[in-house]
Amino acid sequence: MIKVTNLCKMYGNNVALDNVSFEVEEGHIYGLLGPNGAGKSTTMNIVTGYIAPSSGEVSVNGHILGQETLEAKKCIGYLPEIPPLYPDMYVREYLKFICGLKHVAKEDREKEVEDAIEKTGLTSVSDRLIRNLSKGYKQRVGIAQAIIGNPDIIILDEPTVGLDPQQIIEIRELIRSLKDKHTVILSSHILSEIAAVCDDVLMIAHGRVVAMDTTDHLVSANEHAARTFEITVKGDKDKVEEVLSKLEDIVKNLSFVSEKDGKVIFTFETERTDDIREDVSFALSDARLLVLSMNEEKKSLEDTYLAIMKDSDEKYEEELRLAEEEDEEDDDGDEDEDEEKDEEDDEDEDDSEADDESDEEKEEE
Repeated sequence: MIKVTNLCKMYGNNVALDNVSFEVEEGHIYGLLGPNGAGKSTTMNIVTGYIAPSSGEVSVNGHILGQETLEAKKCIGYLPEIPPLYPDMYVREYLKFICGLKHVAKEDREKEVEDAIEKTGLTSVSDRLIRNLSKGYKQRVGIAQAIIGNPDIIILDEPTVGLDPQQIIEIRELIRSLKDKHTVILSSHILSEIAAVCDDVLMIAHGRVVAMDTTDHLVSANEHAARTFEITVKGDKDKVEEVLSKLEDIVKNLSFVSEKDGKVIFTFETERTDDIREDVSFALSDARLLVLSMNEEKKSLEDTYLAIMKDSDEKYEEELRLAEEEDEEDDDGDEDEDEEKDEEDDEDEDDSEADDESDEEKEEE
């Protein structure tokens, strides 16, 4: 469907995308995740042909942007973060106008409009001015214009931003329904939305792809990292902390949470993959401390996202540090060369002065 190869985008000296490569397969809903400034919108704008890359290649259904741009664009329906609506037009009128822009055959336009209205739940407002619609309905109109022409790929940039909870639920259901006939790429800052709607996740940080997999695989891979437990114990806080701290082969990053009515709650991590609850319980019972509960916290997509972004930030900062050290070494090398050159110049001057003195002595003789 979409193949992105070595995509780069520069804005002056700022690197927005750095050698990004990925592939989008048919019949999936992809979630595009990343912090502000990571390059998500830039990626979408390039894939839709809205802006050109500095280098790299984008192929949509075999059509390469820059060579067969018009054919590639015909395969894509795009909803930017701010829907491209005309507030003084009626909903039905606007969608007919979009049919004309997308070169839908005249005999098919009425059906296209009716299908889009039905799919997006706009029947009750189809004869109203767009300016008078709620934010949620305006988003629906934006999605309706994206699916006009029945493109293979639908790209949605922050489709639920600014919506109330009920509107968010409705838009999510609408996006899920698009999967039957379209491949969908969805950008969002709401991790719960990505987890609820998307089959696959593409994470971008510092203009680079840092992870791409199904949501289930990403979460399960993160579960193999340090596991987190929450334990509630009846007893003195300091005594509980002392016992748990001695279990160095099990308990890592012990953290106090709360204390109430003689019960204390701690969280800790463990790198052990086996069931550690028995060892922890026996250690506390030997100290005459009663374990009331001990539960493992299941990793969520949010935990996975934060872990991947943290790792990405650390690697990026290390790269910057090494680059700065290389620049300093280059500067030092240039200074050494300048010093050597100055010394050579001084030696040449001394040799010249010695030659002049020798010539003067010969003349005197």
